[in-house]
Amino acid sequence: MAFTHETIERNLGWMIVLTVLTVSIGGLAQIVPLYFQKSTTEPVAGLKPYSALELAGRDIYIREGCNNCHSQMVRPFRAETERYGPYSVAGEFVYDHPFLWGSKRTGPDLNRVGGRYSDDWHRVHLQNPRHVVPESNMPAYPWLAKTPAYAGDIEAKMRALRTLGVPYTDEAIGKAQEELAGRTEEDAVVAYLQNLGVTMKNAR
Repeated sequence: MAFTHETIERNLGWMIVLTVLTVSIGGLAQIVPLYFQKSTTEPVAGLKPYSALELAGRDIYIREGCNNCHSQMVRPFRAETERYGPYSVAGEFVYDHPFLWGSKRTGPDLNRVGGRYSDDWHRVHLQNPRHVVPESNMPAYPWLAKTPAYAGDIEAKMRALRTLGVPYTDEAIGKAQEELAGRTEEDAVVAYLQNLGVTMKNAR
């Protein structure tokens, strides 16, 4: 049997094997070099790991599905940078596990939201978004203000992240539960939002 293009097209097994092989080689050629580029593996100047409160807020942000509607990626286009600020770079997110990049925006991008509004604005927005953005279709999250931030596993999370390269110190881990004591889930989410993009803003 001649191993021709027609033979491959008529043989489902060969077609699957060769397709997987081609996609794998192409994927490796694109992905592997990224692990050796400083711009994708080293943090930008001034980047700090999330505090215990911010880390708890990030977990709540993911739990509530906020990233399903709000991108955390400013793309390198004029319309994007004029509206949101500097475009996103990989070095901003080296401590994020998992990272929350995405292109879907039902709501505005949040990667540069840190410091744009006051804590009180964010609290009102979480409790009833239409009080500050009348056209918003975002649901309200009133329970966040009534639910204590869970501190039972925060130290374990920080230790796990340290094994992945996040530079948490023993001192920071030791103070994590104290930092969350008496704080609500709303406090945590607001702290997380207020941290988004501040490193790049401060670097300008």
